[in-house]
Amino acid sequence: MADEITPELLLQAYAAGIFPMAESREDPTLHWVDPRRRGIFPLDGFHISRSLRRRLLSGQFHITTNQAFAAVVDGCADRAETWINAEIRALYLALHAMGHAVSLEVWEGATLVGGVYGVTLGAAFFGESMFSRRTDASKVALAYLICRLRAGGFALFDTQFLTPHLASLGAVEISRLAYRRRLAEALTKRADFDAQGPIPSPQEMMQCNTQTS
Repeated sequence: MADEITPELLLQAYAAGIFPMAESREDPTLHWVDPRRRGIFPLDGFHISRSLRRRLLSGQFHITTNQAFAAVVDGCADRAETWINAEIRALYLALHAMGHAVSLEVWEGATLVGGVYGVTLGAAFFGESMFSRRTDASKVALAYLICRLRAGGFALFDTQFLTPHLASLGAVEISRLAYRRRLAEALTKRADFDAQGPIPSPQEMMQCNTQTS
């Protein structure tokens, strides 16, 4: 099945509400996934705790976008169990070259310590995976990502599944039908991941995430 999937077919799958996963790094077969319950991040619902606020203001990390896409994908796959196999990696690198897959990187000095990547289509952002090699690095990535999505006019942030980690930050779960409705509406709109321009300061980012839509 993996040989039949092209980047163009992958975009059609996202537009239909499904996405591919492999059983493991070594498994060459990709499976289409259509969850009965879907995780989403309300773009006005990100929760910045006191500890995360302190981390953001500490100056420990700096943020970039689309500067190390492949390294972010590899960071997400660098764990004992992963659904990112060679075919998945190649497909998303191809989507990145087409302008439909983006990354946000978290750096400590010159070291990549966290990040998140996903697919953009219309005004929908499909979060694929994230990783963290320092305390709170993935939370910092999400905080900056949501601010960027808001600034770019995105209407839907799909997290695929709801994990306790995402729920603690404000993500929620909705039915497949409700998701399909939100997706259909988001696909009629246009958004721009780069509309925000330069990375905002931590203060500006936190203000962005506390403004109502």
